[in-house]
Amino acid sequence: MRKREAYREAFCDFEVATVAAFTEQDVARLMLNTGIVRNRLKISAAIHNARCVLELVSEGQTLSQFLWSFVDGKPVVNQGLAYDEIPTQTDQSVAMSCALKKRGFKFVGPTICYAFMQAVGMVNDHEKGCYLYAE
Repeated sequence: MRKREAYREAFCDFEVATVAAFTEQDVARLMLNTGIVRNRLKISAAIHNARCVLELVSEGQTLSQFLWSFVDGKPVVNQGLAYDEIPTQTDQSVAMSCALKKRGFKFVGPTICYAFMQAVGMVNDHEKGCYLYAE
């Protein structure tokens, strides 16, 4: 979280078309940015994935529509799980990972997909007593 703003700046407010147009010079620039994780494979994957998003859009589907299809368009609410019972991946995150990889996306394993699903509200794993559960 502490690197969020550095990523936002480094990747031009996550503007997909702009990131998709990044060149090797941009990769070199990003490799010097101490505010982000300077892993060439991950930086290159982010650019590559932006190009994959544009391909998806050219086929008439948004990334949001594509991703939410794995939970039928509504959040999955896991009730009654204790902290140590929360999974690191599910059937939906495995399916999402496979579909993204099939479309050419990189660094999209099922654990990363599940963490993403939690972060954007596709999955609610908060314990019932947590103040965020209702949100």
